Amino acid sequence: MSTALRIAHGAFGRVALLDMDESLVRHAHPHCHVLLKVEGADTQFVVSDAVYPLTDDTAVLVNGWQPHSYVHNPERPRTVILALYIEPEWLTAFRPGWAASGAPGFFSHPSGDVSPHIRNLAMNLAANMVARPEARAAHEALLSDLMIAVIERFTPWRSFPASIREMSARGGDWRIRKAAASMRSEAGRDAALDSFARDAGLSRSHFFRLFEASVGVPPKVYLNVVRMEKAVDAVLNRSVNISEISHQLGFAEPAHFTRFFRNHSGVSPREFRNVSRLAS
Repeated sequence: MSTALRIAHGAFGRVALLDMDESLVRHAHPHCHVLLKVEGADTQFVVSDAVYPLTDDTAVLVNGWQPHSYVHNPERPRTVILALYIEPEWLTAFRPGWAASGAPGFFSHPSGDVSPHIRNLAMNLAANMVARPEARAAHEALLSDLMIAVIERFTPWRSFPASIREMSARGGDWRIRKAAASMRSEAGRDAALDSFARDAGLSRSHFFRLFEASVGVPPKVYLNVVRMEKAVDAVLNRSVNISEISHQLGFAEPAHFTRFFRNHSGVSPREFRNVSRLAS
């Protein structure tokens, strides 16, 4: 069973130090997502439809809304992974154009060779999270240096707009934008995806094709992302019990919610909450 060693959260997003020995389902995040190996066995992730290694020398880089999954080999030892889920707004403090970090194409390739500098920063951040879980300012300073190094190495950042005004708003079909907004507002309702297609005035097959073409992920994955982000926010920031969160998000049983949370994050919501509070 996978274990969360430490979880830090703040304006930057989330940083999780995970001891992994279980696979994760195909999912996505609205974040700039970086995965770095800390120790243990080499492993791999599926990003979109291809397999990429996670080793001492290679990172896995996932763009916002890009489907991916973790593939654990049960014949190999566990792997400690530093998983970064970075809010695009936080990165604009370093460069306005880095708001593009939440959009497709921010990372030009899902895998890249880790420099000694990036490796050293990642190891220092992981060690500080374990040894000094309450030192939030130190963690954020290390994370800042790490993300700057990652972006400068793995993205064509010099070609990004220098001003937010230069960044065009995300387009797409208005019916899909409306459906996505409904999914975000109704994440606690156990609605069938067919109902969103009907509301959009589209056949099921046309809705699925148009949604994935517009958003980058299938509607089921999008809905799961929305539910997972709402779940994480509730687990981290609200004092209600896990059963109440499960009910508010439309799960028939708390056990179903726990399985959903574990399949997407690697750990149970209760463990996620308990570990994250070590840094409070």
